[in-house]
Amino acid sequence: MTDNLVIATHQLTKQFDDYAAVSEVSLQVREGEVYGLIGPNGAGKTTLIRLLAMADDPTVGEIYIDGKPVLRAQPNPDIKKHIGYLPDDFPLYDDLTVQQYLEYFGQLYYLEPSALHQRIGDVLALVQLENKRNSLISSLSRGMKQRLSLARTVIHRPKLLLLDEPVSGLDPIARVEYCKTIKRLQTEGMTILISSHILSDLEDFCSNIGIMEKGRLVESGRLDSLYQKEGQRLLIGVLGEQSDIEIYLQEHPLVEKYERIEKGRLGESGKLGVTFAGTEEDAADLLRVLVQEGVRISEFHYMQESLEDIFMRLGYRACLGSFE
Repeated sequence: MTDNLVIATHQLTKQFDDYAAVSEVSLQVREGEVYGLIGPNGAGKTTLIRLLAMADDPTVGEIYIDGKPVLRAQPNPDIKKHIGYLPDDFPLYDDLTVQQYLEYFGQLYYLEPSALHQRIGDVLALVQLENKRNSLISSLSRGMKQRLSLARTVIHRPKLLLLDEPVSGLDPIARVEYCKTIKRLQTEGMTILISSHILSDLEDFCSNIGIMEKGRLVESGRLDSLYQKEGQRLLIGVLGEQSDIEIYLQEHPLVEKYERIEKGRLGESGKLGVTFAGTEEDAADLLRVLVQEGVRISEFHYMQESLEDIFMRLGYRACLGSFE
């Protein structure tokens, strides 16, 4: 095992009768990474996270957490104490105050009273709930409850944080605040695996992305490599018939493919997205040739793609269409 792998799985599979919720997943997450796991409902994200958190046992396959093998049907206490796991339906105790709630979980991790008092102050500051220390949980908003759940999850300073849809159901402002908190945890060096169906949230702070479909991990890698997977993308705006420019794009050796992404009236004018394998100098040469040949260019620049754009380009339209 590589020393800096905090998560490593090999052919991990969870079978329910004749249905494989997780199928032959080999995953690697290195120390300090923030790994975003996406996929449609039923893709196996929650089951995979439960296996990593040891809330379920795999049918077959191996799991290593921080280089240590997870033993099936065993409590694995030495591994669990280094994991913070936040499921999407973790219950809160409405009749407790925020302070009492965090004290309870801190004691479960055998934190000494003095250390626990300091740690409660730290995590409340982290999630910006210092002024709610003595409030009943029942009085908190949904966003505050989500942040309190995160405070509970990191109270023992875990090395690995597993978050299953933590921003689900939050309004945009609460979601932004929650994501800021995750960024702060990232800067502290915590390794984080987070699932979400809100791609813009993951794009903002994830270093790596994995896509699950039908229990399989169909794509996994660094986010920046996904941006470059099929070459740079040029946006070319054309005045007049688009067929004029298509003649040159079809013959150009550095144009891998192109598509019409916006049409004008009666099919005239519009914009094309061009997958271009050349350098910036090559792109400048392409522009010069097009202008010299009389193609009326209104726009010509590299596109700043979003994460959703990338998945659409890579062919995951069905995956995206199943998101909530």
